[in-house]
Amino acid sequence: MTAILPDSEQDEIPVGFSAVGHVAHLNLRDQYIPYKFLIAQVLMDKNPTIRTVINKIDDVGEENEFRTFRYEVLAGPDDLNVEVREQDCAFRFDYSKVYWNTRLSTEHRRLVSQFKPGEAVCDVMAGVGPFTLPAAKKRVWVWANDLNPESYRSLVDNTDRNKVSDFVRPFCSDGHSFIRTSTAELLETSNKVTLHSKSSRPARTSTAATPVNHPAPGVLTEPNAFSHYILNLPATAITFLSSFIGVYAGHESLFHPHTNTQLPMIHVYCFSTKSDDNKAEEVKICREISGQLGYHLEKAGDEEMEIWDVRDVAPQKRMFCASFRLPAEVAFKKVDAVKGFVE
Repeated sequence: MTAILPDSEQDEIPVGFSAVGHVAHLNLRDQYIPYKFLIAQVLMDKNPTIRTVINKIDDVGEENEFRTFRYEVLAGPDDLNVEVREQDCAFRFDYSKVYWNTRLSTEHRRLVSQFKPGEAVCDVMAGVGPFTLPAAKKRVWVWANDLNPESYRSLVDNTDRNKVSDFVRPFCSDGHSFIRTSTAELLETSNKVTLHSKSSRPARTSTAATPVNHPAPGVLTEPNAFSHYILNLPATAITFLSSFIGVYAGHESLFHPHTNTQLPMIHVYCFSTKSDDNKAEEVKICREISGQLGYHLEKAGDEEMEIWDVRDVAPQKRMFCASFRLPAEVAFKKVDAVKGFVE
């Protein structure tokens, strides 16, 4: 790259890009726009798997509510139908019509690792399934929703493609209402999946041909309550939390201390500012969550509450995931459709 750029433009040479299948996604700074076609051609020459190079020309979500963006093609065909692999799952989608961020793969893996086989998870803004499909591969039931019809279509296709249809229920609806309708419907659901044993086979990554042990055949019954809710829409997800008020009103007997079932964990993504220790951001995020729930939450003294630093998205902007157990005072609060909340 140094060979094609003038000496005056070599302080911050644009060498980084996001690869989404065969597409290289650039976000060039203004000073490099005059050299964008040269940069794209060099990138293609040095990366044989890349067939198309694009440059983002607006912010994600600026064009519409589906977190898509406008782009210009710098090299190769205008073909954004891609296939990517993550956590042993194959995803196919039109990158121009849905949201996907390769830089979130570590976060997807971190959260899915917390789900246990036999649990039920509500993925409120599921996209094409980066949380849903790996969880379903673990025999976790996932009710997966996205408002974007294109994301929904890809989610359905990817569910079939990865052979996890027994564990995934896809929806295309508004997230606010989906939180309540899915919770109510699961309470009345009676669903079982017969597990079939598979013969032991060598692990793909093992040179010693170590056998992989699969669970014995049996029947797995879907629970009637979600163990986790995922709200992955960082710009506005916190505003969806008011939908949890009274979501389990009248069903107190299903949960601890009446049974061993705990109220669900909520994982809500958000943006905030940046600081060295994130303390100010933690206070701000807790305050915003408390305002939506109508109940005071704070990280101090709550062992189950975690505010995870996901990644930096801009010089003064950071993405977080706030995880907390839904308080009983919120979940069981009586709600009157006409009068509002009844204490």
